[in-house]
Amino acid sequence: MKNVKSFSKVLSAMAVSMLILSACKGGDDKPTSAKPTEKVETSAFPVKVKNDKEAIAGGVLKYGLISDTPFEGILNTVFYEGQPDSEVLQFFDEALLSTDENYVYDQDGAATYELSEDKKVITLKIKDNVKWHDGNPVTAEDLEYAYLVIGSPKYTGVRYDTQMSMIEGMEEYHTGKAKNISGVKVIDPQTISITFKEANPSVLTGLWTYPLPKKYLGDVAIDKLVESKQIRKEPIGFGPFKIKKITPGEAVEFEAFKDYWNGAPKLDGVLLKVVNPTIATASLENGDIDIASVSADQYDKAKSLKNIQLLGRTELSYSYIGFKLGHYDAKNGVNVMDNPKFADKRLRQAMAYALDNKSVGEKLYKGLRFPATSVIPPSFPKYFDKNLKGYEYDPKKAKSLLDEAGYKDVTGDGLREDPNGKEFKINFASMSGGDIAEPLAQFYLQAWKDVGLDVQLLDGRLHEFNSFYEMVEKDDPKIEVFAAAWGTGSDPDPSGIWSKNAPFNYVRWVNDENDQLLKDGISPNSFDENHRQEVYNKWQELVSEEVPLIPTLFRFGLDGVNNRVKGYDITPGQGFQGHLQEITVTSEESEKNK
Repeated sequence: MKNVKSFSKVLSAMAVSMLILSACKGGDDKPTSAKPTEKVETSAFPVKVKNDKEAIAGGVLKYGLISDTPFEGILNTVFYEGQPDSEVLQFFDEALLSTDENYVYDQDGAATYELSEDKKVITLKIKDNVKWHDGNPVTAEDLEYAYLVIGSPKYTGVRYDTQMSMIEGMEEYHTGKAKNISGVKVIDPQTISITFKEANPSVLTGLWTYPLPKKYLGDVAIDKLVESKQIRKEPIGFGPFKIKKITPGEAVEFEAFKDYWNGAPKLDGVLLKVVNPTIATASLENGDIDIASVSADQYDKAKSLKNIQLLGRTELSYSYIGFKLGHYDAKNGVNVMDNPKFADKRLRQAMAYALDNKSVGEKLYKGLRFPATSVIPPSFPKYFDKNLKGYEYDPKKAKSLLDEAGYKDVTGDGLREDPNGKEFKINFASMSGGDIAEPLAQFYLQAWKDVGLDVQLLDGRLHEFNSFYEMVEKDDPKIEVFAAAWGTGSDPDPSGIWSKNAPFNYVRWVNDENDQLLKDGISPNSFDENHRQEVYNKWQELVSEEVPLIPTLFRFGLDGVNNRVKGYDITPGQGFQGHLQEITVTSEESEKNK
């Protein structure tokens, strides 16, 4: 998913251990027709490029970061939040543990692990010759330092979440009652153990395994790290490429890191540059870039190009309409549901029934997006509740619910007043980005107007990605309903964006049953897969019934890849990490369309 708000998930906040929880951009494509169009047969797309030509030595890969906004430049996994930054990070930093195709940790990464018999203690052993880009070894203390930063009361990021608080001694450290985390123990320079208060089934999918270079960052105060030159201007990692030059917000030049633990990259480097969505396919056609995401509005042209291959898969993401139900109390670290405007769930349900997501997916996105029935995407087949119908388009049902809740047209102007007979208006915030953003926002406004609701675009315009999320995160009182998207990360535990204490719980929904089910989902009982499935089915049903947000669309993502690229693979669990150093090119120049 491109142009998303992201976070790593190691827990979820997706604090992702190897996942990328993301807040995504909602509109990044263009309507192709007002009439139904031919749907894309998504099962036909491969996940690996086919290139039988002999690779040349070296070469520079040209990567297009598709965005209508600059990347923010918070180039550190502990602090970044936006997907554009995560796309930069993937080339030069990585987690210590890699995952298999089911997003479960394996032993093929920069570290191996062992889980204790009682499943409460996980021990990581960093392999030999794992080095930071400044030449220092990656150590157990570096991973411990990451936990000390995230858990610190002075930490300014959003990675501290439910799973972090489950580590033994973490809460005491987080509240300032202890100077260290008793459950995080450095055994030797390459070995570290992490002890949880109780067994947690997400330990093998959501453990935080992104270290921080302590020697490089340690002299910077924790509350100053995010603005430091070590993160903004001169970041380092231990991935296959290291940063040579940054053009803020626009481009990054990478060069091969010859001492990469998994073997020196076969490419000489990577040139990443921001490319506006409107010219992405033209850039692929001209050979200006080798790899870029392809949006639905550009699919017809992209599929006709002879110089690229299209790869695709269902993404770990969903688009949604969120209700601002309250605010985040940063002092106490909890969400507070105190906005009475949307207190009646019948209003929220009615707004869901008013949306024809099926037509949007088919007409605007050619089937590359399809109705979202749940807040767990089908890319988690074990936990996605395929029996949940969600909110199918039913304007009659929407009107009936609004009538029942007391929202009636008292003045006769076609728009409903509130139950007290007073004017009822709703401010709706949506992002810019691609040609579809404006038409899609207007579609939502018209759909709600058709059932009698007066919903107006905030400030009369769309908002740029970074400023949009700043308003959402800070609970700007002007925002009452907003369109966004989440990249869920590869850990099925959703507590990082749904729990009472999650900063990423942007809708600020607080519900006791929700908290109990989330807790049960990462309890020792949930090592039993059937039990965990039952818990997450109940949780999905609860969210669907209460509608703190309206899931609108699931996503099928496409990448266009130049014919000269060899070894590119988007198999689940792979991404770039794990094989980026093996990617090669078979010619000096990118192939142009003939």
